[in-house]
Amino acid sequence: MTAKAFLQMACLALSLVAWNCTRVAIAEQPRDGVFIHVTRGSDDPHRVLMALNMANIMSEDRDVLVYFDIKGIEVVLKDSEDLVYSHFPSSKHQLAALPKKGVILMACPGCLKAADKTVADLAPGVQLADKDRFFSFTKGRILTLDY
Repeated sequence: MTAKAFLQMACLALSLVAWNCTRVAIAEQPRDGVFIHVTRGSDDPHRVLMALNMANIMSEDRDVLVYFDIKGIEVVLKDSEDLVYSHFPSSKHQLAALPKKGVILMACPGCLKAADKTVADLAPGVQLADKDRFFSFTKGRILTLDY
């Protein structure tokens, strides 16, 4: 084998090793998460439905947690109004579909209490917020969207 052929083989081998290491590093990166904060209720259906729509879109390749507080509590109650606006799917439709896609829906316990409601008043698929879950729903970075 000539020196030139040896160098070409060595370069090829190093390139393959570097390519494989890069591929493994990319595969081992954790999924990033999206924390969506909903503070509005029936007073602003556009904001609420946009937040739920973003949760749906982001859930395709991200971990998603949607947190409802302040007036957002109104949206996640069993007897809440089914919000509609423009081209967005309704609030009841989206709230039923999101947990099936792995989206976590959480309600603020203090805001629930301030609204004179209990955990029994929450719609199916909605759970009380837990601060530890805020940090453990994803292993990657966390992007926050506020509505």
